[in-house]
Amino acid sequence: MWSKPPLAVLNHILTGEDWARARLAGFAGQTARVQFASVLLQFTILESGLLAVAEASAPVAVSIRLPDDAPLKALTDSPSLFSAATISGSVDLAETLAFVFRNLRWDVEQDLSELLGDIVARRAVRLAKGLAKWQLQGAKNLAFGLAEYLTEEEKAIAPRRELEAFCTEVDALRDDFARVEKRLGRIERRYREPRRTPLS
Repeated sequence: MWSKPPLAVLNHILTGEDWARARLAGFAGQTARVQFASVLLQFTILESGLLAVAEASAPVAVSIRLPDDAPLKALTDSPSLFSAATISGSVDLAETLAFVFRNLRWDVEQDLSELLGDIVARRAVRLAKGLAKWQLQGAKNLAFGLAEYLTEEEKAIAPRRELEAFCTEVDALRDDFARVEKRLGRIERRYREPRRTPLS
């Protein structure tokens, strides 16, 4: 089942975080569903504060729909991860899960050092952080370059200043048309009124 590997990682991190397990233990026995893109995690909170794959028939206390880019946000901007979520069900459980997941810190370097040694682990983590930062900056540069190309070179998308000028001109035209329409209405009413002939 797809839930097992992510839950194994979460439980590994939770094992080293007593405060997080204590918070989650208050919701022991409750089931949560977390979904992003095509990934669905459904888990039950145990009395120890760890997570277990939920039974298919277990009633879901809270359902959380995260944005499709949740894994990227978890690595680059974890505080904003839950701000874009859609939540239904228990608000208390949702807030606790959001707080725990937002503040969990995986000491990857410590885990790697047990396998590879301190120096290799430190260098591997530094390299991974550098690559992630480089990719994020590259994605931003690509998006900016593409937007500039489409607005300035290809004229496929109108630049903001041109859109604002167009909207201003449309507003002015609408106002002018309304004034002309009023004036025509007054002239039309004047010609419809019966003419009074002077009495002799």
